[in-house]
Amino acid sequence: MTNYNRRQFLGVLGAGAVAGVGISQPASAQETPVVKMGNNYFDPIGLHVEPGTTVRFELAAGAHSATAYENRIPSDASAFDSGTISSGSFEYTFETPGTYDYYCIPHKSVGMVGRIVVGSPGGPAEESSIPDGEVPDSETIVQNGAVAIGSDVDGSGSTGGGMMGPGGGGMMGGSRGGWGGVPFVGGALGMLGLAGGLLYWALGRGDASPESDDSAMETLQRRYARGEIDEEEFQKRRERLEDR
Repeated sequence: MTNYNRRQFLGVLGAGAVAGVGISQPASAQETPVVKMGNNYFDPIGLHVEPGTTVRFELAAGAHSATAYENRIPSDASAFDSGTISSGSFEYTFETPGTYDYYCIPHKSVGMVGRIVVGSPGGPAEESSIPDGEVPDSETIVQNGAVAIGSDVDGSGSTGGGMMGPGGGGMMGGSRGGWGGVPFVGGALGMLGLAGGLLYWALGRGDASPESDDSAMETLQRRYARGEIDEEEFQKRRERLEDR
């Protein structure tokens, strides 16, 4: 192999290695990561970038905003606000390291919130829970680079809060055991089965009562005929059965 060909080969090999490493790294300042704004969700809901990175917030559906909580961003950073937009996108360059929590103006009440960690976690957002909806833990975001809406990544907490995910499936109220959930349906069916069984038992007892009385009367008559009870006892028991 000539020196020229050897240099070409090593250059290609090195470029491939760099590309492979970049897959698992946070977005660098040269990249423009995209956060989709859809029906009551930001996706990814958690994003890790390096200082100097420009993030693009793109509409996927509806009208939304990407608006920073002024009290949940690093103290030296400026709050970003796209305003409510119904088309196009909004870009913001994150220069100051720390944790940034943000929300959608029209849909904050239904938990449309997101978190971006620039460099390493820090700032007021790390001191208390986000007031609207829920976001992944900052360390989880850093470890994964990005956390998709509805992700089961460990440590993400609940990214539900009533939000509808990209597939429209939704995670209403945390999803588990609520109205429409399998546990609830199973419990309801069980209760219906129990009620039906009790009703059948009660009706059966009512239907069986005359037969039971008839059987008791026949037994009483046989005992009387065999002389096991006298006339007085026979009449008392017969009257009780007839009264019943």
